[in-house]
Amino acid sequence: MSSSETSFFKSFKKVGLWTGLSRVFGLIRDISTTSLLGASIFHDIFVVTLKIPNLFRRFFAEGAFNQAFIPVYSDFHSLNNEKDTKDFLNALAGSFLSILFFITIIVLLITPIFILIFAPGFYFDDYKRDIAVNVLQIMFPYLALISLVAFAGGIQNTHERFSLPAATPIIFNLCLIFAAVVIAPLYEMPIYVLAWGVLLAGIIQLFIQLFPLKAIDRLPVPKFDFSNTGSRKVFKLMIPAIFAGGIIQINLLVDTIFASLLQTGSPTWLYVSDRLIQLPMGIFAIAIGTVLLPTLSKINIENNLNEFAHQVKKGQKFVIYIGIPSFIGLSLCANDILSTIFLRGEFYENDVYQSSRSLMAFSIGLPFFMLMKVLTPAFFARKDTKTPMYIALLSLCLNASLNYILAFVLGFGHVGIAIGSSTSAIISVLVMEAILIKQNIVHLQSPFNRFNASILVSSLFLISFLYGFSEIINFSTLNQLEKVFYLTIEICFSVIIYFGITKIINGNSIKGMLN
Repeated sequence: MSSSETSFFKSFKKVGLWTGLSRVFGLIRDISTTSLLGASIFHDIFVVTLKIPNLFRRFFAEGAFNQAFIPVYSDFHSLNNEKDTKDFLNALAGSFLSILFFITIIVLLITPIFILIFAPGFYFDDYKRDIAVNVLQIMFPYLALISLVAFAGGIQNTHERFSLPAATPIIFNLCLIFAAVVIAPLYEMPIYVLAWGVLLAGIIQLFIQLFPLKAIDRLPVPKFDFSNTGSRKVFKLMIPAIFAGGIIQINLLVDTIFASLLQTGSPTWLYVSDRLIQLPMGIFAIAIGTVLLPTLSKINIENNLNEFAHQVKKGQKFVIYIGIPSFIGLSLCANDILSTIFLRGEFYENDVYQSSRSLMAFSIGLPFFMLMKVLTPAFFARKDTKTPMYIALLSLCLNASLNYILAFVLGFGHVGIAIGSSTSAIISVLVMEAILIKQNIVHLQSPFNRFNASILVSSLFLISFLYGFSEIINFSTLNQLEKVFYLTIEICFSVIIYFGITKIINGNSIKGMLN
């Protein structure tokens, strides 16, 4: 393997390790909050209101801002002009800080309107509306804090420092776990304790970013210079990227709005099933996307189209290789996993059953959710933010239409929302692939090859094993310790079967298969 490929895998392993660890702590966080609040109106309000600053964060920070910022900053970094680079970072920090400040103030002043827009099901109930407004007002400043964290992470990623940005979300999860387990049970309204825990997590996350930025001499000093060429270029790219970088986030917003109009518990059931989808997403797809964007941004596509296409192809192959067994495992083991992890405290058998139904629907779209994380950088690295924007608008319209039809007209409820999200993801990926094929970045090849055959054969063996295992072991009759034991056995054997068979058929390591 070339040194660039070795560096890519090394960076991916770092991001995957820390992101995976963060997802594990995120799962513990969700166990803690669902055990505390159950699938009640309080947990519904908490997860829906938390999605509002998180949605804006993904638009303005991890989504739009970083997608526009990293390619531009890579250009400055490659020129080795310290003064221009620092002037760019300082001007951008000042502009970004100003925008975040005004957005936060506006939302705090008109919070009830935001509840009406994002959670209309809460707005028309006086009790729910009052709690939702109070919780959002406590949590929304988290947007500004975590957006600046993402800005710091983008700088570090460009310098191929991936570990701390990937590990930072662990702090958020630890703060929420501590709040839910230790402090919240002491209060009459524990939901407010969780809200303050979110704000505290944002402050700590931002503080720890100062040290690595200082170490690489890239700690921005905010300067209100709106005429800086680089800063203006970022915001010009960022406007269409607000739509383009948030395909999944826009759909999740639509899901949230519709879920708030369904029966009590629906937002929580969707949230719990989505959190399990986020495990393979975070460990593999998001990790690949995080490393792929700065990698592609450094490639001059005019002189080295083949290398650019090779990196995109490698990312696609990897998420397909991981996404297929993840889809099979989560869909066939939905009830086993959910009952083992969440069936405790105020989270009951019916909640497990309802969550498993939406998890199976979400898992259908999992390989496509993962592919979006790989394909999107192929546009942003070339500073093309308009094409993904049009795809995002198509996805938004499709998802909203399907959610309404499936959830309300056909009466599928929260499961219909999950099906709608998966369907819109599938169509979005197909459109992206068609465009990249036309641009000669993705090349059509015969599906009859050893790599695809290994996935097909190993998947069939995996399905047979999981069906057989479910016939032998009935999780509903097991105690908690037995559930953990048998689920561990089920997962371990599934991993051995899938990866063992693919390795035998390919006769090569994972790195070798992808290359």
